[in-house]
Amino acid sequence: MKHFDNAPPYKTEQPLGLAITEALKLDLIKSRDELFITSKLWCCDAHPHLVVPALQKTLKNLGLDYLDLYLIHWPVSSNNPGNYDLLLPKEELVRMDYKSVWAAMEEAHRLGLTKSIGVSNFSCKKLEYLLSIAKVPPAVNQGARENIWGPNRVMESPVLKEIAIARGKTVAQVCLRWVREQGVTLLVKSFNEERMKENLDIFEWELSEEDLEKINEIPQSRGLPGSFFVSDEGSFKSLAELWDGEL
Repeated sequence: MKHFDNAPPYKTEQPLGLAITEALKLDLIKSRDELFITSKLWCCDAHPHLVVPALQKTLKNLGLDYLDLYLIHWPVSSNNPGNYDLLLPKEELVRMDYKSVWAAMEEAHRLGLTKSIGVSNFSCKKLEYLLSIAKVPPAVNQGARENIWGPNRVMESPVLKEIAIARGKTVAQVCLRWVREQGVTLLVKSFNEERMKENLDIFEWELSEEDLEKINEIPQSRGLPGSFFVSDEGSFKSLAELWDGEL
């Protein structure tokens, strides 16, 4: 199963759609069933009347009849239709009507446009609210676990370097193995063949309890906190408010 994670601001939907068509034509994949395709609802479409049209546009871009997973990208709406920039002007940010937007996500699911629906970058408190009102509960709350997680870049962490040397592995492999041992599904990215091979060499060994304790003691902070959604005039006046104190 090959997983592709998309969103309108990533500008990956159309290129991926062309690649899927070509892969099927060249018999590199036998059918759509070999793929797991995710995309996301961007802030400008996070309004109840725009959810289904936004997903239909995504499907057209991808050349597909359905998604496997459709996520609300951030718990924020914007009032400028068609603005798919990652960095939105502060004056465009507005509070999301979670109940009605989620109902529209459920409608997209009912119509068969996506097999599953979920969210991304939601705090536990916001997720708990959705669970309390949802007819179709969110299948996923996607979040970032990446090299920028922590006060220093992970690749430069002396703790991780020490563990990597002791294990005869790279820091990247230690990081990936740690994520796997948390029971989290990994999405890795590289265009380098050697790094791709390195990323796969994480299954035939384990971190020790001592290794895990050392890693768990590394101070953490969000690498992608969403500061660009915070403003004095917007719906979230601080990061603490955006994340409901879960920083």
